[in-house]
Amino acid sequence: MTRISPLIDRLITALQVLPGVGPKTATRMALNILQHNRKGGDALARALGKAIADVQRCVNCRTLSETELCETCANPKRDASLLCIVESPADIVAIEQSGTYSGRYYVLHGRLSPIDGVGPDELGLTNIAARVRERGVEEVILATNPTVEGEATAHYISEALENSRAKLTRIAHGVPLGGELEYIDGGTIAHAIQGRRTLF
Repeated sequence: MTRISPLIDRLITALQVLPGVGPKTATRMALNILQHNRKGGDALARALGKAIADVQRCVNCRTLSETELCETCANPKRDASLLCIVESPADIVAIEQSGTYSGRYYVLHGRLSPIDGVGPDELGLTNIAARVRERGVEEVILATNPTVEGEATAHYISEALENSRAKLTRIAHGVPLGGELEYIDGGTIAHAIQGRRTLF
């Protein structure tokens, strides 16, 4: 990477912590902020600093929140008998945008990956059966991603909840609405075939 100045180089390096941002994109961002949008850059820095200082994990579901209980957990209208287990807070955003789910969540902040040192403890899974039992959960929806690690995580959770009274379900994965089979990868088609349902 071409050196510009110590402070600008430091800003470029800092911007590369963002997903998908490499040296070229980070350089473009840094120079654009400094040339054309210093006010916006200052607002970004203050908002980021405040979020880093004040945003923690909800004590109940582990999603990101600046209050002890997140808005979802604090909402008495949410169905406490439904618990959807997701990998990240971004998954909650996606599910909420669909407008089809009214239950509660539990955020793992990752997935099982022994190679990376991520086990049940890091994901908050060591007491998942007790949590489900104590909260009167009737259905646990496993909404981990359809990756090798996501499937292994779902399998681990299903074994941990094997003796619980809660019904255990897995979100369907498959062909997206409007998708054409010839353009879809084999793994997605395999999930769609395995997750097929009876029409009549």
